[in-house]
Amino acid sequence: MTSPPDSRSQAPLHGVRVVEIGAFMAAPFATMQLADLGADVIKVENPAGGDPVRQTGPFLDGHSSPFVRLNRNKRSVALDLKTDEGRRLLWSLLDTADVLVENLRPGALSALGFGYDAVHARSPRLVYVSASGWGQDGPLAAQPGLDIMAQARAGLMSITGPPGGEPAKVGVPMCDLVCGLYSAMAAMAALRAREHTGEGQHVDVSLYEAGVSFAVWEAGNYFATGEVGRAHGSAHQNSAPYQAVRSKDGWVTVGATTTKTWPAFCHALGLAELLDDDRYTSSYDRYHHRDSLIAAIEVATASRTTAEIVDVLVAAGVPCAPIATMDRVFTDDHLGQRGFFWDAPHPELGEVRQIGSPMRMSATPARRGAAGPVLGAHTTEVLAEAGAGTEELERLRESGVIATGE
Repeated sequence: MTSPPDSRSQAPLHGVRVVEIGAFMAAPFATMQLADLGADVIKVENPAGGDPVRQTGPFLDGHSSPFVRLNRNKRSVALDLKTDEGRRLLWSLLDTADVLVENLRPGALSALGFGYDAVHARSPRLVYVSASGWGQDGPLAAQPGLDIMAQARAGLMSITGPPGGEPAKVGVPMCDLVCGLYSAMAAMAALRAREHTGEGQHVDVSLYEAGVSFAVWEAGNYFATGEVGRAHGSAHQNSAPYQAVRSKDGWVTVGATTTKTWPAFCHALGLAELLDDDRYTSSYDRYHHRDSLIAAIEVATASRTTAEIVDVLVAAGVPCAPIATMDRVFTDDHLGQRGFFWDAPHPELGEVRQIGSPMRMSATPARRGAAGPVLGAHTTEVLAEAGAGTEELERLRESGVIATGE
């Protein structure tokens, strides 16, 4: 599928300029959302290598495959912020920006002269978003904080995986990604608030708190009863049957927890006798007797293939799904027919397949522009927009203050 023309002018954040000083995941994922929604995202990188994700494989003709997907729809400006001229150029970009998104260690930008107080004093309308491992203050603030550490402290690793098994993290970098989503949402909320107050504000989002915020069921249990959450494998914390069960050729997920779907589930699989068992009257009862319940269910499911189970349960109106491997996800017919995957142009790689934005808006669709840029590809363009002349740009390039992707 070929990418449609750049639709930034139709997107809801058209006219919003974002400066990103980010690396790896949280800030770049946040600004990818903003770029998809039409913001002009300027990714400021170190001329000596840029975002470390650029060095993360697998590689396509020397370009990081993850980078060209995570940083789509952005413009790359390579500035050495350890030089006076590099910092002057960054100020020229911030002077025209609406949002700054950064995920350096707390205090790192302040050491360069770009802490929130300094930036707010000069550009009071700027929304300043800081994403970090543990937050901008508190006992842990100065510690390095990566996704797995946040998942560990947030308790997610204690409730993930099989019961009694080794600690397991969520298969994707959940805390990084959720922190990025919260950062993007908070940036848009702060822009909305600025319409009323005329001023920006500091947004402090941490991987740690982003992870804890997902423990909705665990908090409900602990604050009500003192029960400490634990790993349940694929099973739900409070309801049953809501998990993966064995089939003849693998596994299938089922969710029959309501007064409508539970009887339908039983009749569809020939388990009507379970409806007369007092242990399984309510979803909560079934949860407390889950071991015997699942054993009874798997007597019926083990003799049928996953496809057969899905067919019979779909016909009965019972939620269910096979467990797909990622190759099946990326070639899924449903996603294909909805146009979820698309191809973004790259100057050296040609068309690069992208995961689509789940934000589908009928009047202001998400932007489908270019793949992640070459380091410094837009340095000349962006700095010229900020007032730098041709001779100045050449001097800065020769001195190493900037890189131009050439």
